Amino acid sequence: MNRNIFKGRIVDLNLETVTLPNGATVELEVIHHPGAAAVVPMKDDQTVILIRQYRHAVGGYIYEIPAGKLHPGEDPKECANREMEEEIGVRAGALEHVTSAYTTPGFTDEVIHIYKATQLQKGKQDLGHDEVLEIAEFPLARTIAMIREGVIRDAKTIVGLQSVYLQFLGENIGEEERS
Repeated sequence: MNRNIFKGRIVDLNLETVTLPNGATVELEVIHHPGAAAVVPMKDDQTVILIRQYRHAVGGYIYEIPAGKLHPGEDPKECANREMEEEIGVRAGALEHVTSAYTTPGFTDEVIHIYKATQLQKGKQDLGHDEVLEIAEFPLARTIAMIREGVIRDAKTIVGLQSVYLQFLGENIGEEERS
């Protein structure tokens, strides 16, 4: 049995009575979300473009990769490119899927699809009325240090940056082994 508690513009909250694989029947609060896409914008010199965005829920500004909610029927790759242009004013000449992950599977079905953008081209920034942000650029290796230092704490950003960094290391290790 499902009962809708709240229907919002971003999420729906349901109270769901379910039978678990062990036979137990429980009542769970479940947030349904249409999914999202995020993107690590990478310049030719291995510089990453981040946003420093105000997030009321955490009480201040945090560093993030551009991201946003999927529109109904929207391809995650298109969403990633759209959000990147809206938030930082660039489009990707090439977009590569890096990974997809459940954000917090204990209570939501949200999946975020993370991409790496290269061959960046100038676009048009178009911030929403609720988006308060600054653009910041860092070398990829510096962003990994910022994660270790606790400066970058956003989960999608950590997953995206670390995945791209591991990919970069793997490509360079592969080149060394072929030499």
